[in-house]
Amino acid sequence: MVDKNRIEKAVAEILLAIGEDPNREGLKDTPERVARMYEELTAGYHDNASEHLSRTFGESRGELVLEKDIAFSSMCEHHLMPFFGKVHVAYIPNGKVVGLSKLARVVEVYCRRLQLQERMNAEIADAIWQELSPKGVFVVVEAEHTCMTARGIKKVGSKTVTMAVRGDFSEELKNQVLALIK
Repeated sequence: MVDKNRIEKAVAEILLAIGEDPNREGLKDTPERVARMYEELTAGYHDNASEHLSRTFGESRGELVLEKDIAFSSMCEHHLMPFFGKVHVAYIPNGKVVGLSKLARVVEVYCRRLQLQERMNAEIADAIWQELSPKGVFVVVEAEHTCMTARGIKKVGSKTVTMAVRGDFSEELKNQVLALIK
């Protein structure tokens, strides 16, 4: 569980360190708001992808399932700044499928943690691979990182794309999925 009191004290200290007065009208409730924000943004530490993927439905056909454009926001563990974008999840069932909303819930589990995009991408693919035992999983994450757009190099609009593949996903099938994502 998040220690909101400790976060509030730390935020007040940061405000003092940058030369602000944490007691001025516009800032007096900021430490409490930031503590609530961190509680929300890190809720994934207290959630488990396995629970979301545990209820399945029999499906013998084994044809591609693609859920695309799952919007997410996360926080970069290097700068504690947001990154956001879309996740696309494709898998080839091996006798069972999961409700579509469960794929979005798996994304939420991993994006609600301090993250690296590459790790988040792999964690989503691994969870689906381990829990559903599909023939193959292909996860693509496209994201804009504010640590790159709002500070540092300041390249607004640049996106990072990562892919994770597990199991049997031929180049032809990957290309088909990438075409469907566009």
